[in-house]
Amino acid sequence: MSGIILNAMAILLGAIAGLTLRKQISPASQAAVKLLLGAFTVYAGLSLTWYGVSGTVFQILKQLLIVLGSLMLGNITGKLLGLQKAVNRLGHFAKEKFAGASSGAAARFGDGFLTCTILFCAAPLAVLGPVSEALAQSWKPLAIKAVMDGLATMAFVTCFGWGVVLSVVPVVALQGTIWLLVRAAQPHLGDALTNSVAATAGMLVFCVSLIVLEIKKVELADYLPSLAFAPLLTWLFS
Repeated sequence: MSGIILNAMAILLGAIAGLTLRKQISPASQAAVKLLLGAFTVYAGLSLTWYGVSGTVFQILKQLLIVLGSLMLGNITGKLLGLQKAVNRLGHFAKEKFAGASSGAAARFGDGFLTCTILFCAAPLAVLGPVSEALAQSWKPLAIKAVMDGLATMAFVTCFGWGVVLSVVPVVALQGTIWLLVRAAQPHLGDALTNSVAATAGMLVFCVSLIVLEIKKVELADYLPSLAFAPLLTWLFS
């Protein structure tokens, strides 16, 4: 669970840095961090996908086709369930809270906790990260989330105060629960089904880089059901 611990530490360190420095990162530094984070996200996603595929050229092509099919079915299911719309509504609520605090409105301790809990737990990486770490021992997706959460905490803590720090509790609880559930299910899945989930998760992590680098807007939350379709399609075509 090193990635989950890293994510928690980033939130705590971001809060300390935000209250100590009390100034925003310069635009040049923000651009450099975004570029490095985007490059690392590409590497993390593709390496996780590569971990999930193996065998002959034919077998690898078959596995990649299953990943693509899982992504298509997952996207359709996610849209029907309105996952991205729900995440957007939560994000809009958090944005209003932050705008109210920034404009000088009374910022309550609970507002910081609620705002950051929503942002940090509703992010798709909050699901992809622990799944990747549980299946492939890959802490990289959660390292990406740790950087994002740490930088966000630096901004939020100046408006909301120490209430932001308490958001680390639900973050660890959510990601730890997902990690434990996936680890418990892994022995019943077998290597083939486990690898298909890891490969699909890798492609979703790669899509995060498109968002970070502002190349393409991807409604990532709608693709989360792909993680359920990947083992199902692998089982059907095995």
